[in-house]
Amino acid sequence: MGKKFDENADKLRVAELYQFEDDARRQGYKFIAGVDEAGRGSLIGSLTVAAVILPPNFYLAHLDDSKKLSAKLRDKLFDEIKSVALAYSCVEVGMAEIDDINVYQATLHGMIRAIRELPIKPDCVLTDAMKIKFDDADIFPLIRGDKLSASIAAASIIAKVTRDRLVDDWSKIYPGYDFDKNRGYGTKFHLNAIKNLGPTEIHRHSFNPVKTILENRNLT
Repeated sequence: MGKKFDENADKLRVAELYQFEDDARRQGYKFIAGVDEAGRGSLIGSLTVAAVILPPNFYLAHLDDSKKLSAKLRDKLFDEIKSVALAYSCVEVGMAEIDDINVYQATLHGMIRAIRELPIKPDCVLTDAMKIKFDDADIFPLIRGDKLSASIAAASIIAKVTRDRLVDDWSKIYPGYDFDKNRGYGTKFHLNAIKNLGPTEIHRHSFNPVKTILENRNLT
């Protein structure tokens, strides 16, 4: 009984996630893309931006905002999404661009690139509250979109898993910062490591406290 209840609850949750996509199709849109990013608040490296077009009348068990899922389940859904999606893309936005134009603008640019790299041209794009300018499709920013839209949730999983695998590689190159645990975010351990060991080549120089630490080092 418990397992059946859980399965039914999951189906109801996924059905709710398709509300915006179903409404869009009723309005005549055919290819609806969800777009999301991973790593925007991290202190290190590039961020990743993914775009996904899911097939209509499609159910993927356990689909949800990537932050709510275990790493094991994210990896499983990552493979399933790529196998069933009508189209998907994932791009990196480098730290040089992030430091140059700020992370918000870099995210916007990354979203546009991800949409353009889709092998199918979308006529409707759902974003996680990001107001991008893109003339070739109608854009609908949804506040907390990764919790409300299946397409955005799928994009968040593609972006998150892709970036986590990059961070795992960086963790091997730069030991001592616990990147494999903190993903480059400002945990107490990470901040202490930056102060004691100094910023690495992949730390974002425009982000505090990295910026302040670098400025103080240059004064000494």
